[in-house]
Amino acid sequence: MSQPESSRPREDRTGSASNGAADADAAGVLAVIGAGTMGHGIAHVAARAGYTVRLFDVAEAAITRGLNAIDADLAKGVEKGKVTPEERAATLVRIESEPDLQRAVDGAMIVIEAAPEDLALKKRIFVEVAAHAAPGALLATNTSSLPVGEIAAIVPNPERVAGMHFFNPVHLMPLLEVVRADTTSDDTIARATTAGTRMGKECIVVRDVPGFATSRLGVVLGLEAMRMLESGVASVEDIDKAMTLGYRHPLGPLRLTDLVGLDVRLAIAEHLHRALGSEAFRPPGILRRMVAEGKLGKKTGHGFYDW
Repeated sequence: MSQPESSRPREDRTGSASNGAADADAAGVLAVIGAGTMGHGIAHVAARAGYTVRLFDVAEAAITRGLNAIDADLAKGVEKGKVTPEERAATLVRIESEPDLQRAVDGAMIVIEAAPEDLALKKRIFVEVAAHAAPGALLATNTSSLPVGEIAAIVPNPERVAGMHFFNPVHLMPLLEVVRADTTSDDTIARATTAGTRMGKECIVVRDVPGFATSRLGVVLGLEAMRMLESGVASVEDIDKAMTLGYRHPLGPLRLTDLVGLDVRLAIAEHLHRALGSEAFRPPGILRRMVAEGKLGKKTGHGFYDW
């Protein structure tokens, strides 16, 4: 079967060859903006793939937590025989803590933003990133649902902006959703997919529509699971077993929501409800109540499960 045209490396719309830039990226610096759950996970897989990684966050304590989490995940990999002690040590050496955004992106060939799902915040970050990044740098956002085109529109040379939607936990989940905005060049898509493949990911390329492919499918399933729980159809555990055992999903929708964060899932659902106008994405009352009570899932110790 031939590879879809949108995902094949080829010449971009300006006629420049894409493989040269992708090859140059492989030897360059990759900056990750945000050291939270997704940010440190991206830093982990990028460093293990051989990139020199600069990990930035506005809070230095967040960088420390991120580095500790990476070390712990690598240690688990060593225990399970999936990572050698030498690979663990080499990965950690490749990650640099950088609390200054300008220094983090200076000279980086790839910059991946992994801030919270707040469009205004992401736009502010991209304005600053674009002011200091190299003109030819690939600029990517890890958003799971926000419009990549709106972010690209505020950046000089918007053709170099794409979505790179990783999945949690990044070092274990094999998918990378690459998002093409209307202005994204073929060269940028080729560079993003090449980077993702180097990090060990299977890449899909999707259009910049609300929720892309994965969030639209995943969120509607998770919200329906919450409505079922709310109306007493079954217990948390049995709803999740219905999907893990009946449909071979690796995680049930409620357990997955705990890992993603109930607050994150609520923000995505509200965005999709506004953008698509579908009642399927209206957040159920149980989700709003739990977020208001501070039950955000694994990160707070309580969600649909106790952690």
